[in-house]
Amino acid sequence: MGFLTIFLSALLGVLGSVGFFVDRFAENAIRQRFQRIEQLQVRIDNAPNYQLIGGKVQRVRVAGRGLWLTPEARIAVLELDTDPISADIQALRGGRISPASLRQPAKAAFRLVLTEEDINNILKSPKISQQLQRLSANFLGNTGGQQIEAYEIINPRIEFLPENRLRFQVELQQKEGTGTQQTNSEQKLAIIAESGLRIINGHQLELISPAVSINENTIPEFLIGALAQNFIDELDLKKLQKSGIIARILDFQVNQENLEIAAFVQVEPQAQPQVQPKE
Repeated sequence: MGFLTIFLSALLGVLGSVGFFVDRFAENAIRQRFQRIEQLQVRIDNAPNYQLIGGKVQRVRVAGRGLWLTPEARIAVLELDTDPISADIQALRGGRISPASLRQPAKAAFRLVLTEEDINNILKSPKISQQLQRLSANFLGNTGGQQIEAYEIINPRIEFLPENRLRFQVELQQKEGTGTQQTNSEQKLAIIAESGLRIINGHQLELISPAVSINENTIPEFLIGALAQNFIDELDLKKLQKSGIIARILDFQVNQENLEIAAFVQVEPQAQPQVQPKE
């Protein structure tokens, strides 16, 4: 949800200093948070305008195409539509929005589109490689998780398939100085995982007819189900509620060209801790 934070903080951060031409100011503020944006439109609705100075807006609509968060991370399409927002302008001066800066829940619906190329470029980044390593350890559980630490992930790639299915391919290369002396082919594990995807109750992922093979050896279906539960639990959106964020997936579609997600996000206000005066 990091891109949503970028949008909200950029939008609200300009409200305390501008009353006119706020759409253009907000657009420029958003552009500064990205490395590059191909197309961007921002519309802020408010009446009367003086409410902007107090950190209040009735509605914010953003439509962007080709948004580059980093050299590797591109979002093909992002559309955002908020409910009324009220925030403490002074708390936003640092350029970041947090639950402590809100006077009331901030609610937004968004639509996100990623292409197959977008995701594969993201998978090449060092940060994502580290996260994949952690997810792999969680997926395999305690015993397998310890074994996978001896390997590094290389050449991750995803492929979009019809009927909401994805195919993920990756190689695990044994790290130098670990294990016994082996040939190059023995030091690599070629993993191919394919599954249909469905969202349950808006927050949990379900795998449909998953299939996994390691070095062309198929893993039994009953074993995949047991392993997959760790992965599913890791991605449960209910975990965000501990941070005051309620997120629900409204629609999830995959075809051979795009992955499209429609979702609702609500950020709850959070009281700032009171500083007790010294006696």
